[in-house]
Amino acid sequence: MGVILAHLMTSFIASAAFGVLFYAPRNSIIHCGFIGMLGWMTYLMCKRSIDPVIATLAASFAVTITGHLFSKVYRKPIIVYSVSGIIPLVPGGLAYEAMRQFVQKDYTAALGTAAEAFLISGAIAVGLVASEVLNQIVKSAGRDNAA
Repeated sequence: MGVILAHLMTSFIASAAFGVLFYAPRNSIIHCGFIGMLGWMTYLMCKRSIDPVIATLAASFAVTITGHLFSKVYRKPIIVYSVSGIIPLVPGGLAYEAMRQFVQKDYTAALGTAAEAFLISGAIAVGLVASEVLNQIVKSAGRDNAA
């Protein structure tokens, strides 16, 4: 239970702190932290049973869907929530490890680690885009039904 609480707190702080660095409005900083925490917990829960790349895809999708909801409720741009919410998912540690392995001339391990970091980065991008496409489909369906 203590490990989960540590994950909750650190992902919240990281996302909220990036919201501050990103000049998010002050009243949105808590929301940014919450969205990042939600994304990280989604990733951790999914990673138990599926590949980390797919878990990252699911988590980035959850971050963007929640960001869309928050942007509608709090009347802020989606970018405020999605950028800071994605931060815990960014594979910075993997990228660092890949570069370290390259420097140490362990090319086989470095290529595998770099490929995983690249796939995770791609999964983040695909999750963001897929969520935006779903949002546009829902919006257009709502307009078609209203007409």
